[in-house]
Amino acid sequence: MAEKQLWSGRFAEGPSEATLSFTSSLSVDTRLAWYDIAGSLAHAIMLGETGIIGKDESEVLAKGLKQLLTDLESGELDFSTELEDVHTNVEHILTQRVGEAGKRLHTARSRNDQVSTDFRMFVRDAVLEIVTLLLEVQNVLIARAEKETGTIMPGFTHLQHAQPVSLGFHLLAHVFRLQRDAERFLDAYKRLNQCPLGAGALAGTGHPVDRELTSALLGFDRPTDNAMDTVSDRDFALEFAYDCAQAMVHLSSMGEELVLWTSPEFRFAEMPDAFATGSSIMPQKKNPDVAELVRGRSSLAIGNLMQLLTVMKGLPLSYNRDLQEDKGSVFSSYETLSTCLFMIGPMYRDLDFNRERMAQACADGFLNATDLADHLVRRGMPFRQAHEVVGAAVQHCVKKGKRLESLTVKELKGFSELLDKESLEYISLDACLRRRTSAGGTAPERVEEQLVSAKAIMGSHRAECEGEVARLYEVWEDLRK
Repeated sequence: MAEKQLWSGRFAEGPSEATLSFTSSLSVDTRLAWYDIAGSLAHAIMLGETGIIGKDESEVLAKGLKQLLTDLESGELDFSTELEDVHTNVEHILTQRVGEAGKRLHTARSRNDQVSTDFRMFVRDAVLEIVTLLLEVQNVLIARAEKETGTIMPGFTHLQHAQPVSLGFHLLAHVFRLQRDAERFLDAYKRLNQCPLGAGALAGTGHPVDRELTSALLGFDRPTDNAMDTVSDRDFALEFAYDCAQAMVHLSSMGEELVLWTSPEFRFAEMPDAFATGSSIMPQKKNPDVAELVRGRSSLAIGNLMQLLTVMKGLPLSYNRDLQEDKGSVFSSYETLSTCLFMIGPMYRDLDFNRERMAQACADGFLNATDLADHLVRRGMPFRQAHEVVGAAVQHCVKKGKRLESLTVKELKGFSELLDKESLEYISLDACLRRRTSAGGTAPERVEEQLVSAKAIMGSHRAECEGEVARLYEVWEDLRK
């Protein structure tokens, strides 16, 4: 071995090449390098401020670490595969550059609290990026919904025609789903934004560390409470993985919907060329590949959550090497969700809706049957009886190849004397749409209210997210001064 491991003093012989290869995490945790250097910088400053090491040595470490950040950002920092992880690499490179002072960096720190700190900082940034992307997709959907509050289309249950709704109303349903996703991420942020540094291996440290200082330097709200819980805790990773999986389930639903809507059978929309591919054998094909891949990649986020839950389910306190397997799942979920959000927004933005076809589709499936039953209720008939009467009328229409609104008054009265010419006007599709004025309904005025509500919630989420991004930017600027 060209390089010594940080823990090699305990061993008479070094580990085998197979063991080193098997235990290495460098291929995964390299993406934590920036956070590791930033966390080490805060730790070095704290060591000097508390007198744990000399101020001069602290300044040497800080200067060296700031240069490492600059080199990393410019792509000039190379890591050795002979060292087991990114944390060892950072300390090794620093020591090579600054000499003996580098050997003092790990004073009052374990890789257990170090890794947890790096990981939390990564997840923190990932949350803010994902919320930003969620807001962008919601903006697209709201912009489309505002123009479609009067565009009628079938609403579905069990993928069967159910009741008429507006396209704007339907698109807003996706907006509110994504708003809950954003809210979950922002709520999780409050729990993850606590600083592990100072917890040590599991029991704290005998050195007079200032955990409040390192926490503040790194932009955390406060230090974690219990050292043993701190190094064992991956709740923040699990919560992030769940939130990613839940959001991907919503995106999968949106993708599936586009696959259906752009099919020849539905023809509710035309997929933009930029988000489709063709067939190697069938010249006519226009395949909704992006929508299908969004749908398919939801399985990755769900699998990542299951993998992480399985890693955690049998671990005793405190740290166990199993926890090395936590990061790959989180990185994968982050990449999956962020890339899918990046694609699905523009896809909905450029979608060409076929409003005429949507209106035509409303003619099939007896979408106004519930309204006819409600009409009978308004005239005094118990709902269960009205349900049966209208069911019989639908059965008659199916046999005759007719629609409810095309029945004659004589035919209507054959089912109930309470039905008349006014009943036919009552069940026009436009009237059915506009009648649903209950809070949250599909009537245009209610959709307008939902637009106002959605924008207000988004404004709150945007302010919270942008405020935190700006605050962290100032934190990093201050740390590097």
